[in-house]
This record gives sequence, C-alpha cells and structure tokens, in this order.
Amino acid sequence: MKHATKFSMLAIGAISALTLAGCAAAETETASGGSLSEYDLSGITVSVGSKDFDEQLILGEMLVAAFEATGATVDNKVNLGGTNVARAALESGEIDIYMEYNGTGWAVHLGLEDPSFDAETLTSGVRERDLAENGIVWLGRSPFNNTYGFVSSPELTESNGGGFDLTTMMDYVAANPDTIVCMESEFPSRPDGLILTETFTGIELPDSQQRILDTGIIYTETAANNCDFGEVYTTDGRIPALGLTLVQDPGVNILYNVSGTMGQDKYNEAPEAFDGIIDAILAPLSNERMAELNGFVSAEGQDPADVARAYLVAEGLTD
Repeated sequence: MKHATKFSMLAIGAISALTLAGCAAAETETASGGSLSEYDLSGITVSVGSKDFDEQLILGEMLVAAFEATGATVDNKVNLGGTNVARAALESGEIDIYMEYNGTGWAVHLGLEDPSFDAETLTSGVRERDLAENGIVWLGRSPFNNTYGFVSSPELTESNGGGFDLTTMMDYVAANPDTIVCMESEFPSRPDGLILTETFTGIELPDSQQRILDTGIIYTETAANNCDFGEVYTTDGRIPALGLTLVQDPGVNILYNVSGTMGQDKYNEAPEAFDGIIDAILAPLSNERMAELNGFVSAEGQDPADVARAYLVAEGLTD
C-alpha cells in the first residue's frame, strides 16, 4: 500500500507547496471558496472530536476546517482519547461527529463477528445496524484502509530481493528460527490480530520469535534492522519515511475504512450538506495519500491542523 525510501526533489517541492497552502488556509479559517461553497451550515453548531493518534488528528481537523468554511460554528474537541472515549463522547452528545473505522464499528461498537471483507458491504452493514440500534449515522467511506499489517526491514528486504507477502513472510519465519517479529503487546492476543495471519498461512509464530514493543518503537527498530518484521498500521506515514516495505496482504486482515459518525439529531439538521462535505473530504484519500498526510505529521513534525487545511486547499475544497 506504500513503500519508498528517499524524498525526491519533486516530493520535497510538493511538501513545501502543501505547507505553504496550509499556512494560507490557516489565515482564512472561514474561507467560503472552493467546491464546499455549495453547502451552507450557517446557524448550525457542530462539536468535532477525534481519537488521539496522528491520522485521527488530521481527519478531525479536516472536519473542523470544512465545517468552518461552510459557515458552521465549530467546537473543536479533536484529540479526545482512544476509541472508547471518542465513542462515549458521541453517544453522550459531548461531540456531534468524529471519524470512525468500519471494522471497529462492526467488532467493537456492535460486538459482531465475521465481518465482510468487502469495504462497501461492511460499511453498509455497520451503517444500518448502528443507526437502528444506537441512532448513529455513518457518512461516506474512505478509499484508504488503515488495517493491521507487517513491514520488512530494509536489510531483509534487500537480501530477499524484494518484499514479502504474508505466506512468504511466515515461510521465512518458520525456516529461520532467529527471525524476530516485533509487535504491540495486544496484537498476539487480539481476535483481529496475529491469529488471522497464523490461520491463513497454517504457521504459528513461536513466542521465542516474538518481541513486544511500544507502537512507535516498532517502526524505528524495524528500520534499524533490529526487527526483521514489524506489525504496523498500513497508512502510517513512517512506513515510507523510514524506508520500510509493506508485506502484501491478499485480504487476510479486517478492513478499517473510515467514515464520519454522527448523532442522528444533529445529522437531521442538514443531511445533504453533511453527506456532501464528508464525501468530498474522503473521496481523494487513497492509502498512499493518507500515508503521505500522516507522514507530514509523524515524520516531518507538521501540525495536524495545518496539514488538514493544506489538503482541503490542494483538493480545491476550500481556498
């Protein structure tokens, strides 16, 4: 879904252009130009939340900027906390909207098993059930799928003559008992974690070949060749920034496309506008584009709000 090593001059120029665009957008927080100008949220107050990691901060700030640009009064509560905190805030009315993942909606919020591996089928199923059971509306669906995955280290990728897929990765692990796979503490025991790869390949990963690390450390330790493989989130900007190579997944891991999730009463205040705005924000967000935006924050240290506003300008949604 993404890879690469060095930034070319073209890439550096693109980053600079986005940064400058973000600064310009920040100077006019209530811009009314761009394709979002067809929507009018004047007189509507919207409280926007998000979870507490880079991708969620960027997505939350996109909502803030887009709603401001269309005339809404926005209460910015981006960076609330983890999944349970954000969802509780939505259900209690503390916030009106945050971006959520279809796999999380199915397995966590609805407590269901056996999710579909078709993105639209999964999202439609979550949308219907969450509205009926909890009064939560799911708006739009991103092309990008921020699911669990693995990366191979630069040294191992080079010695292998290229990247791996899940089958060849596990074959390599089984044939080389000194191979180390670095993972977060909960990944080996999660029902949507390591077990899916083990079941698909028919190969179990011995405890002796597992190394448990904090999430951020996995990326740097794999880049430093101290982990042969590392468990990652597939749209994390550190993957291309650190020269890591994604292990190709033929459809083993559960889908995590994102949608806006909103209380039904707030949604009913301007349904066409909310649908149109969310669709416009999400439509260009491929895996590669979301990873690029994440990298501006996680690897380059840019402010999520600046990255979000620059994205809206670059896509012609605001000016």
